[in-house]
Amino acid sequence: MKDLQNTLLINNISELLENARKEVVVAVNQTIVLTYFEIGRMIFEDKQNGENRAEYGKNLLNDLSIHLTEKFGRGFSASNLQQMKQFYLTYSNSQTLSMNLQKRISQTVSTKSQNTDNQSPTSTKTPKSFTLSWSHYLKLMRIKDLNERKFHEIESSKNNWSLRELQRQYDSGLYTRLSLSKSPHEILKLAEQGQVIENPKDAIKDPYILEFLGLQENSNYSESDLEQILIDKLEHFLLELGTGFTFVSRQQRISFDEKHFRIDLVFYNRILKSFVLIDLKIGELKHQDIGQMQMYVNYYDREIKLDNENKTVGIILCQDKSESLVKYTLPENNEQIFASKYLTVLPSKEDFIKILENN
Repeated sequence: MKDLQNTLLINNISELLENARKEVVVAVNQTIVLTYFEIGRMIFEDKQNGENRAEYGKNLLNDLSIHLTEKFGRGFSASNLQQMKQFYLTYSNSQTLSMNLQKRISQTVSTKSQNTDNQSPTSTKTPKSFTLSWSHYLKLMRIKDLNERKFHEIESSKNNWSLRELQRQYDSGLYTRLSLSKSPHEILKLAEQGQVIENPKDAIKDPYILEFLGLQENSNYSESDLEQILIDKLEHFLLELGTGFTFVSRQQRISFDEKHFRIDLVFYNRILKSFVLIDLKIGELKHQDIGQMQMYVNYYDREIKLDNENKTVGIILCQDKSESLVKYTLPENNEQIFASKYLTVLPSKEDFIKILENN
């Protein structure tokens, strides 16, 4: 009994310390980003006294770099200072900072500037509460489309994406894939709120990008091979599936009338509150594949799901499909079964545009 109590105490303290460390990291990141934003503002608003703009700016950054590096060490090269200025210009025009953060910046970062200029440094153009690391914002600033940039910023923060995952989601055209079938109003909502899942269609992508599997485009592999690699790379696959997905089982057996069938992969989406069944198909999708998935979905709805859960969703992942075949095999009001292509190699920008245009 004493050993159990000690174990519980150790676990509770460990959890407390882990959470504290995470909060410290977040606080440090936010302070760094806010500080860089303010440095960028100071550089931008520095008076030129009639000197040539380009030449003055170059000399200013070089001079600042020398002095700041001597006093604070690495991280203040002329190019880094230019990035801070660009960061201010990028985020000052479209974001609004809470009063508490305005007070924090003005008190902890720019007190001297306030005294000399007699003006609050954040009185006209201020950022929002930054939640990502400086490295994330360096990447985000390179995304030219404002809506796409805002979407990736929201999703990075919401899903705690690493910089590597942010880069991957951008390279895989996540924003474009999600906005394909949306109206202008829905695309704007995507940029303002990120991916909001209100119905099964919101959670579906077409195509799914599975470049993390390491399979070559024309390599020979079976459906069981594909399934095994997806299980081996389950963490990556969950990130590609999107928000709210949890793994339930593989090769789930269902039986009736002395016949046995196996569902390749079973997931549960906590937001949709429904099971999500995935069937893997090598080659072109056939109408029999859709019929089989319909059977799986019907079985789960009638035998597995609870009364307080929503209808089961079925996704058929295939290498190729005929949109007409899918259209005429499924009912017009279909909201449960979806057929999506998957790619095992990250396409070039030009190839990706062609793929999306053909969907």
